[in-house]
Amino acid sequence: MSKTSSSGGRRGQPGKVRVKTARGRSNASTRWLQRQLNDPYVREAKAQGYRSRAAFKLKELDEKFGLLRGAKRVVDLGAAPGGWVQVVRETIPQARVVGIDLLEMDPVEGAEILQMDFLADEAPDALAGALGGPADLVLSDMAANTIGHKQTDHLRTMALVETALDFAVQHLADGGAFVAKVLAGGADNQLVGELKRRFKTVKHVKPPASRKGSSEWYVVAQGFKGAG
Repeated sequence: MSKTSSSGGRRGQPGKVRVKTARGRSNASTRWLQRQLNDPYVREAKAQGYRSRAAFKLKELDEKFGLLRGAKRVVDLGAAPGGWVQVVRETIPQARVVGIDLLEMDPVEGAEILQMDFLADEAPDALAGALGGPADLVLSDMAANTIGHKQTDHLRTMALVETALDFAVQHLADGGAFVAKVLAGGADNQLVGELKRRFKTVKHVKPPASRKGSSEWYVVAQGFKGAG
């Protein structure tokens, strides 16, 4: 799979595709389908063999922060459908890559995928065993299912971020990095304080591949100081 710049050189906009409302399809489904058909990142992901447009989010974050450079062990929490695992394998094929997701996911050559709930008590040990040593990078693209209530959705997603951070603190190598999806407004003050205590730098960023109308942002923490 070839790489493209996040500037979007090959992702030009052709004529807009309009989707007619079909019998049995709701207006919301029609709008989703029209958005997919007109999304240049969706088209480019398909052209390059990526499983989702989310692959470009990690590529853009890596371009900005050098997350994958020199990483030997990488964990992807909430890995399905596998776009981020594909990017990691493509960029650092020599690295040990372990993904986990409750959903079934097609294999990615050279990566180990665990189908289990990350929140299950046995999940951290299973991930650690598959890694075979401290992780250099812990990625989390997990988000709780939204119910449309902004405050509740934010709290549920933050609970996942906190759980992912707890795993990272226990399993990151010194100097490692942690990346997690958060919602608009970023991580709350308590979580940011914990991140700053554990890492040398903490940034909030919205990669270009994130849809403009989406509430998602990412927190990028680098330079892990150790679990002590």
